[in-house]
Amino acid sequence: MNNKYELIYEGKAKKVFSHDDADKVIIEFKDDATAFNALKKAKFKGKGKLNCLISAKIFELLLNNNIPCHFLELKNENTMIAQKIKVIPLEIVLRNTAYGSLCKQTTIESGTDLGKPLIDLYLKNDELNDPLITKDRIELMNILSTKDLNYILDLTLRINEILKGFFKNIQLKLIDFKLEFGYDFKNNILLGDEISPDNCRLWDLNQKNDTIVSLDKDIFRNDLGGLIEAYSEINRRINDFI
Repeated sequence: MNNKYELIYEGKAKKVFSHDDADKVIIEFKDDATAFNALKKAKFKGKGKLNCLISAKIFELLLNNNIPCHFLELKNENTMIAQKIKVIPLEIVLRNTAYGSLCKQTTIESGTDLGKPLIDLYLKNDELNDPLITKDRIELMNILSTKDLNYILDLTLRINEILKGFFKNIQLKLIDFKLEFGYDFKNNILLGDEISPDNCRLWDLNQKNDTIVSLDKDIFRNDLGGLIEAYSEINRRINDFI
């Protein structure tokens, strides 16, 4: 990145830089992979590029369906330009199928398709290990208004319907995903972060005998190997479809 741009923030998978326009930022995707709140780390050459390209295509899909997003355009294959937002410290997780932490914390059997989408809210705080949080606690902490939270929850359900249909068209089952939102300079709520195999669970529908084949970060979490191949396959399917 050109030295004229100031590094504003560096997270586990991305760097955010200033832009010539104060209302915009430049987001560079890194090749780092992390899991279990960064207790497990590795680098995969080309991962940042794939996540950036996949996210850009999905943001464009959502924008075309009237979902407000921070994404503006690609700068290059691993960098995008986005609206500058003040990130709301919540992670919104929507689950269509029971898997992972939900099954560890409840008696619901892994792989159970849920009767309706379940939305879990987590406080975005590494020191506290991103705990599950209630609506009442969100209100108590003055994180955002009930009106804005309800708007985000409605948006999340709309995003789920769009993404479920899109992924099904490219033979992927959307198990669950994580979203983050923020306020732009006009105080509008925008979808931020990324939409990629790093924060979506995606199972390959091209399998027989109900075999589960993950094409997402579970490959890294569970030491299954072939992460770049899986992400590349998702990128290929998206490009073939769009």
